[in-house]
Amino acid sequence: MIDISPLDRTRESALRTLIDDKAKPVGSLGRLEALALQIALIRGEDRPVLGKARSVIFAGDHGITAEGVSSHPPEVTAAMVSNFLAGGATISAFTRIAGAELRVVDAGVASPLPAHPDLTDAKIAPGTRNAAGEPAMTADQCRTALDRGIALARDAVAEGVDILAPGEMGIGNTASASLLVHRLAPAPLGDVVGRGAGLDDEGLARKRAALAKAAARTDTTDPLGVLAEFGGFEIAMMAGFMLGAAAEDRIVIVDGFIAGAAALTACRIAPAARERMVFAHRSAEPGARAILDALDADPLLDLDLRLGEGSGAALAIPLVRAAAAILTDLADYPRGAEG
Repeated sequence: MIDISPLDRTRESALRTLIDDKAKPVGSLGRLEALALQIALIRGEDRPVLGKARSVIFAGDHGITAEGVSSHPPEVTAAMVSNFLAGGATISAFTRIAGAELRVVDAGVASPLPAHPDLTDAKIAPGTRNAAGEPAMTADQCRTALDRGIALARDAVAEGVDILAPGEMGIGNTASASLLVHRLAPAPLGDVVGRGAGLDDEGLARKRAALAKAAARTDTTDPLGVLAEFGGFEIAMMAGFMLGAAAEDRIVIVDGFIAGAAALTACRIAPAARERMVFAHRSAEPGARAILDALDADPLLDLDLRLGEGSGAALAIPLVRAAAAILTDLADYPRGAEG
């Protein structure tokens, strides 16, 4: 599907010395120094100058909402897309603060969406099928979603984007993400199912029952098979987007639970993609811990966020730029010159 090579680490020691030899006490910038090293390795440059940052929100609806797994009706997906494009959503505000572009992709919203200059129509179908009773998508639909995500990442890179921060919108997508994490981490299903956007106890019980029914349909562990069985079009396209960005040696900022499930899927398809990923925050959703453990990831922020939309990824964009600035903007102070 896509070839992603491991990072070339032949200059890792030299890069560590460059970072140590900046005008600051060695190690005084903590994890930002490790992030600076990662950025330099991703970009293959001693002084990586980063271009534009772009938050791309993938939107899609889920057939499994018919099982009562969400506290909101599916129509909210389209309504939130309109809010993103109108500039009134949390991600709209956060991308403005971060100085990033915002784009929205219709990967599979059930309702028709009016044309907008910041909206890309990449719709696979008007929502997935109900994964509690049948595969959420066909194998062809799954591959098409991945391929379209890869193409969107390549287009962004061609437009001068070096920092890609994908996010999502889709009523019912925490159910889909829970199934993906359950099978691909792997992790017990009961440990990765949360309340999503505010389910009460009765709703949580319905969600658990529906996901147990879905998981019992198949025992596949093949990443593409799992994605087709349980994924959403927006999650599949976001996974492809991450793969495409990684193949172009660009920085992928991973948001919370849903984006984390896409990242987990991408890494199971192409393990070397993991090296290009920066994990933004520790989501409050219970399944997020399983993702971080499976990918050996330590996120930059811990703010009890559970909104989605790529909101945590947008907050991490300035930290990525700050880390790169260690190599590009700080004065050199070789330690051998002391004394």
